[in-house]
Amino acid sequence: MSKTFWAIIAALIIIFGGIAVINSNKNQDNTSSSSSATTHHVQGDASSGVTLVEYGDYQCPYCEEYYQTVKGVVAQYQDKIQFQFVNFPLTSIHQNAFAAARAAEAAGKQGKYWEMHDTLYENNDATGGSGWISSTSPTTYFNKFAQDIGLNVDKFKKDYASSAVNAAITADMNKGNKLGITGTPTFYVNGKQTTIANDAAAFQKVLDAAIKAKSSKS
Repeated sequence: MSKTFWAIIAALIIIFGGIAVINSNKNQDNTSSSSSATTHHVQGDASSGVTLVEYGDYQCPYCEEYYQTVKGVVAQYQDKIQFQFVNFPLTSIHQNAFAAARAAEAAGKQGKYWEMHDTLYENNDATGGSGWISSTSPTTYFNKFAQDIGLNVDKFKKDYASSAVNAAITADMNKGNKLGITGTPTFYVNGKQTTIANDAAAFQKVLDAAIKAKSSKS
């Protein structure tokens, strides 16, 4: 066969090889995009159509103060509303907040997100002077928490360090930034930012009104 023939074959190989590389890169980009989806940790029943969303920070003393109130209200309304917690660690002022969010997300990989969520708040020193809040090595605490709530600690450590967990938290933060959130806790009721006092009655008033408004439209 002529040299011209082989030159054409070589050119075709290069062209199709380049197309394969481009397609491979596209697939990698798509995979990367899908891995950075926001988290979706919810409790309760969404049948009423009412949702309560909290953008929170595990190291935030105000979030810690709200924690028991929110927990009680969610338990009371669990058959009427759906509650979602979204990560919004204030990393500029809370050195271990992102790490704590990692711990919760890693626990979620074993189906115990809410157990770790509660443990982090129940062991939050609001003064910032002790425990995981002030530690230069908070993972020591998180590993103990993981053991206490019955996780496979080796898997927990692996998930804690994973890029998937990092990306999910970052995606939550990006979502909060787009909404203009600057502090925690920030609450949304049915997609509308709502200021609610740290008081069960205040939450009940807001939620009852939202449920009534939904039912009147159905």
